Amino acid sequence: MVYFQISRVGFDCGLDKTGCKQYPDYCVECVKTQLEKFNLDTKQNIRISIIDSEKKREQMFQDNIWQKFLNVLNIKHILLIAKESGLPILDYPVSGAGVDIGLLTGFLQANISFSESGNVQDNSSNYGQSLQFYEFQYQNFSILLKSGEFLRVCLVLDQRASDALKVLVTDFLFEYEARYLDIISTHIRTGKLVFESTLEFVMETFNIKLVFPMVLTHTLLPEVLESIEKNYIQKAIIDFAKSLLASKQFFFVINLVDEVQKIVKIDSNRILYETHQLIDQKVIIPTTIESALGKISTFKESQAARIANNELISPILANDHALNELKEKAKYMDEWEIKSSINSFLKKAEAAEKGMAYKEALKECEMALYLASGFDMKAEVGRISFIILELDKKNKEIELEYALKNGEKAEKKKYYIKAINHYREGLLILRKDGILEDSESRIKKLEKKLVSLQKQL
Repeated sequence: MVYFQISRVGFDCGLDKTGCKQYPDYCVECVKTQLEKFNLDTKQNIRISIIDSEKKREQMFQDNIWQKFLNVLNIKHILLIAKESGLPILDYPVSGAGVDIGLLTGFLQANISFSESGNVQDNSSNYGQSLQFYEFQYQNFSILLKSGEFLRVCLVLDQRASDALKVLVTDFLFEYEARYLDIISTHIRTGKLVFESTLEFVMETFNIKLVFPMVLTHTLLPEVLESIEKNYIQKAIIDFAKSLLASKQFFFVINLVDEVQKIVKIDSNRILYETHQLIDQKVIIPTTIESALGKISTFKESQAARIANNELISPILANDHALNELKEKAKYMDEWEIKSSINSFLKKAEAAEKGMAYKEALKECEMALYLASGFDMKAEVGRISFIILELDKKNKEIELEYALKNGEKAEKKKYYIKAINHYREGLLILRKDGILEDSESRIKKLEKKLVSLQKQL
């Protein structure tokens, strides 16, 4: 027998609250009684929340999806470690953060052993354990670690983990050990590393595909098309996706949200929610899935044909001589050479990033993404796409800082019109790129400053 634990299941009792004498005092008991009629176990760890309006229900879904998006943007590296041996069994670099896994696992084992010995940890490591999680700083990253029965899951994060991410890690570890118990048992007995087949589940659980490049499906069912026509936000999303695809092979969800928000003037989480609905309906598709579907009929084509048909990913590479050379060279590359070239581009990007030459770093990453997408390397496409998002974010931060500094200089000299123009430029960057940190509070401060300056004219 297999026992299933069901979370986030909605239940409509079928009654209007205005016509129910038991609302709201006996709602939980009433729902449990109804569920028991379906042979559902309500005696375990069950939590029932009342959502008494459609608007609140939609808002809950929107906030949940937005939190998923923030969580995946925060994750740099996912690592699964065998609890007994301390060796990594699955290593997925989400954003290419440049973490040395050997050093990290050694550091983790040392800290865990020290903690379990009952000694007090040195304050210099910023180490702490809370709610069965290990949390500490490692280099410039925040580490979240949780132990299961056989494995440990480690997330390398840009910032401290949210409560929602901790819940997700707990659920993931419990389900992973149950789902892949046979594979784990084989590893414990023989030491074999056969966990690559579980990567898809890891990516699905942590919603990694939300930061993958996206494309539109080639066909829409009549009922789906009719539904989109009735939803003005989804219609705007599709229209802007088409315009983005007119100049690029892919688009990113965050860029789509930014573009749509300029027109519809509603919260980003609502736009993301509608975008997520379109992803669920397979109207918007992560490119790894699209590549698999689109290449069924041409599966036996050569590598040369595939790379020749791979379109430009970004205007950054338009008319670039290096790209033309790469296209010719790639026709005759084997898998090892492709991977080597991708690593070379990423190392150049890393060097450029350290020198704060973010546009040059973006160009190198685009070249790597061109190869990875042309040769259908799913994991590499996801990883490189995340690096591109991070680089774009840093580039925007520099542009914002430049605009604000110029605005402050002009304001001090009482060149108010010039200051207003610079501040408006900064405001535009903040509104366009919602992933910049504290964007909402910074927008409010700039808006107040602009009002104040306009009074000086």
